[in-house]
Amino acid sequence: MFHLTEHMNTHTGERPYVCNICNKSFGYKCNLTMHRSVHTEDKSYECDICNKIFPLKQYLKAHMTRNHSDKKQHKCEVCCKTFVHKSELKPHMRTHTGEKPHNCGICTKSFAEKSNLVRHMRIHTGEKPYACQLCNKLFAEKGSVKQHLFTHTGEKPYECDICFKAFSATSALRKHSRIHTYITTGV
Repeated sequence: MFHLTEHMNTHTGERPYVCNICNKSFGYKCNLTMHRSVHTEDKSYECDICNKIFPLKQYLKAHMTRNHSDKKQHKCEVCCKTFVHKSELKPHMRTHTGEKPHNCGICTKSFAEKSNLVRHMRIHTGEKPYACQLCNKLFAEKGSVKQHLFTHTGEKPYECDICFKAFSATSALRKHSRIHTYITTGV
């Protein structure tokens, strides 16, 4: 019965679980529990080089390898971007040549990388292989699940450089940024 009561909160808009630190409220107790990690220092891992903060240690490690590792020995001669693996350099070169060898068999779109074609095909198939572990909502892209999790935690990691308003999704930040473009240019 408890789970049904919590589920009904999504329909009624009731949010009985309140964070005692920031007063943000949630419809599910598990969302409040997950949100609390935003306030604990030991749950965040900061990059010593660029000060970017990550919720998990493995995310910081991946960031360090991709962005700050001196192991990057494969260099693009066009833009000087470096890569850890040689296999990453070839698809990158297609950004300069415009080559798109991976074609969709359903529509006319083509892609430089096979992974982008695989992701695109989900538009046609409707496949959504990634699920939120908290609410079971399905997504076509893994990155969408990560961004969706911010709706559960209340975290807003994307900040406007002009007015410092924060957002939980990059798309919301992009939409917001148009306000500043309009104010400065009138377009």
